[in-house]
Amino acid sequence: MIILSDSSEDLLTCSRLLKKGDIAAIPTETVYGLAANALDEDAVKKIFLAKGRPADNPLIIHISRTEWFAEYCFPTDEAYMLAKMFWPGPLTMILPKKSVVPDIVTAGLSSVAVRMPSHPTARKIITLCGFPLAAPSANISGKPSPTRFEHIINDLSQNPYVSAAVDGGNCECGVESTVVSLVGEKPCLLRPGAITVDMLKQVLPDITVADAVLQRLQKNEKALSPGLAHRHYAPDAETVCLTGSTVSVLDYINSHFDDKKTAVLCFDGEEALFSNYITIPYGSPDRPETLAENVFAALRKADGIKDCEVIYVHTAPPDGMALAVYNRLLRASDFRVINTEENV
Repeated sequence: MIILSDSSEDLLTCSRLLKKGDIAAIPTETVYGLAANALDEDAVKKIFLAKGRPADNPLIIHISRTEWFAEYCFPTDEAYMLAKMFWPGPLTMILPKKSVVPDIVTAGLSSVAVRMPSHPTARKIITLCGFPLAAPSANISGKPSPTRFEHIINDLSQNPYVSAAVDGGNCECGVESTVVSLVGEKPCLLRPGAITVDMLKQVLPDITVADAVLQRLQKNEKALSPGLAHRHYAPDAETVCLTGSTVSVLDYINSHFDDKKTAVLCFDGEEALFSNYITIPYGSPDRPETLAENVFAALRKADGIKDCEVIYVHTAPPDGMALAVYNRLLRASDFRVINTEENV
């Protein structure tokens, strides 16, 4: 794997590799993506092989200009309004696809997910390529997403399918993009992110929230968006989400401690209270954007603790930006959530 900077020369090298059907890890404002020519079925196959990603999990295609929008899907008036307000940025729209997009990208669905990243490096690479990039998170499928370049090195440096990685520093948002479906009777939020429900209501006042945001997909229910179908973002250790006050969370952990090596993802300033355990602060519930920015890095740090058996995560109420964090933690914990106000 070639390590590249964000210099013009290195980005040109990255685009040349992508043009010949290779795949590369690139930065975006959400998480690092594992990119391939979205119109090249053989190149896209390499993404699935590199990640060990199930074939029924659709990908998002990334464009660099709004003018490209209608080349790959059938945008509605609402879609153009959303693009005007939130692009470039962490918003993905699902729309009926055009035949130019291979079925492997959409997991056989008649719709396609499209977004325009705000990260300048990502947009430069896409523009240099001249085609959209399919780019799911650049991690092994099911593990915490990469938001730091060192995560890419740890995960992919020995991966035989990945030709290059572009160092773009830390990702600003820290969680994957908001996904909105515009193919049903009403617009529907399928995956929460930095663009919140209240922000979307400025354009989509009748938007609904899919049950799968806070619940498992039902048996045989097909995933319409990345991040829904399979256990995601998960450390190796048993992971449990704890809701409630700091005091009740501490009481719960103390009362259930059974000599297993335990890590606690706590809010900033709570470290001293959980001093009997390995503590990893990951932000403030008063500033949920800090939780989003740090949650995957914190899960990875906990995963790196030798012989760690249990990870407890103090979670913030799932409102606004915190809904995106809670959604990821549900999947990281395989939906193990305990209200510590009721279970001490």
